[in-house]
Amino acid sequence: MDVLLIAVLFIAAYLIGSVSTAVWLGKAFYGIDIREHGSGNSGATNTFRVLGKKPGTAVMLIDIFKGWVATSLAGLLVTFEGIAPENLVVFQLIMGALGVLGHIFPIYERFKGGKGVATLLGMMLAIEPVVALMCIAIFVIVLIASKYVSLGSITAALAFPLLLLLPRFHPENPILIIFGFILFAVVALTHRKNINRLIAGEESKANIRIGRKR
Repeated sequence: MDVLLIAVLFIAAYLIGSVSTAVWLGKAFYGIDIREHGSGNSGATNTFRVLGKKPGTAVMLIDIFKGWVATSLAGLLVTFEGIAPENLVVFQLIMGALGVLGHIFPIYERFKGGKGVATLLGMMLAIEPVVALMCIAIFVIVLIASKYVSLGSITAALAFPLLLLLPRFHPENPILIIFGFILFAVVALTHRKNINRLIAGEESKANIRIGRKR
């Protein structure tokens, strides 16, 4: 086991996750700090709400991509014989989690980030692409039907471990299912205020109509 290579890639995964897409896009193209508007969150949900469909979609896709990249770094450990191939999934989970952690607590933006759902989807896309794509489809359907990004995020996060319980998708390594439920718990925790607003009927709907901004 190559401890130095592992440490370097762990740090790289966190730094990739720390790329604050919503903050940088908002400042570069709209002249605003997304954290000073809407819910104050620097993720896709608040970007949809404040800036609209196009920037919200861009933030979501880039955040998914960075989660995929952070997780996929684990493949380098196998390529350079830093770990045994049978340990790949474990290190994918660790590196993906570091990417999500970076999104929630980005070092570039004083550790004030988003809620990590899109980055989490990117992580799962790298590990279980078919199930992850189904979760993304579930997110889109719920978003279009309800216009609540938070509801779509929570539903998609829960769908991942539940789908893995099905015989067709059941992975050989049960740690993936356990980790899926843990990550869903983290998503629910970071969305606790949204859940309370959804229950109270006070959650803001996303602006997903083309050409409209708030």
